[in-house]
Amino acid sequence: MNEEREKYLSDVVKDFRLSEVKNFSELTEKMLSAGGFGAKPFGTAASILQEMFTEDCIKFLSFPACVVATGLRGVIAELVERGLVDVIITTCGTLDHDLARAWGGKYYHGSFEYDDSVLRDIEIARLGNLLVPNESYGGVIEENMSKILEDLSSKYKKISGFELISKIGATLHDRNSILYQAAKRNIPIFVPGITDGAFGSALTFFSQDHDFTVDVLADERELARISFTSKPTGALMIGGGISKHHTIWWNQFKGGLKYAVYITTATQYDGSLSGARLQEAVSWKKVAKDAKYVTIDGDATVLLPFLLKAVYEKLE
Repeated sequence: MNEEREKYLSDVVKDFRLSEVKNFSELTEKMLSAGGFGAKPFGTAASILQEMFTEDCIKFLSFPACVVATGLRGVIAELVERGLVDVIITTCGTLDHDLARAWGGKYYHGSFEYDDSVLRDIEIARLGNLLVPNESYGGVIEENMSKILEDLSSKYKKISGFELISKIGATLHDRNSILYQAAKRNIPIFVPGITDGAFGSALTFFSQDHDFTVDVLADERELARISFTSKPTGALMIGGGISKHHTIWWNQFKGGLKYAVYITTATQYDGSLSGARLQEAVSWKKVAKDAKYVTIDGDATVLLPFLLKAVYEKLE
């Protein structure tokens, strides 16, 4: 009985004082040893990401579109610019928000409590507590997409989604654009639901008058090729849905991710993938049995900047 008890009581909770903490990386180490409820997973995530970023492995990054409407767009673009990810999987709205802002569209601070019927009448859309004027979204995307697609359709009749996104990214000149940074570093961006947004609508309308097709199965074949390589894989996943599922789905065929950090605000008790803890993915072989993984409950717009800043300090 004493041996069993000692096994549980092997890791002592330690106090720490902020006046003695010098930087973010040291703070995450203190949070890990402090045993706080949300602090320990946060500290664990920093440790896992540090190891994953320095490991010779294929690094996946997945995230939903909503965070790209915020200033976190620049944080993600810098992560790509630093060369710390190899594959990006996201949703169509990411293309919408990234391109709209790269092409001069401006988003504004707002409130969750605004009267949406009033906003509708003055042609402003609300995304949480952000405001997206109509002229900063649909119109700017359709106008610029049309020009690019006209040029591409003269050279290609069929193109994969990730190649199309790369070619569009290469036309941009915005350092904070995720598409621009990915194209610059030849990092593929996969969007499984590529028709689910303004970008997809522009493709659909253009295809009605042009012999131009996006080959979505070519994307899946390329993802399969990447996942089936001999290298181990790791992933930083922000939010759930199709981008998270595509990341873990293809990795099940190689026995699962070796490293995995997942940030979510969803609950697991409705059975949703967004709420599913990474330990559930072990049963599906999407995360390896001996993997280093952690789920952090919280808003990525708050957590990710602190987490990455700490990891960058450790790497430097």
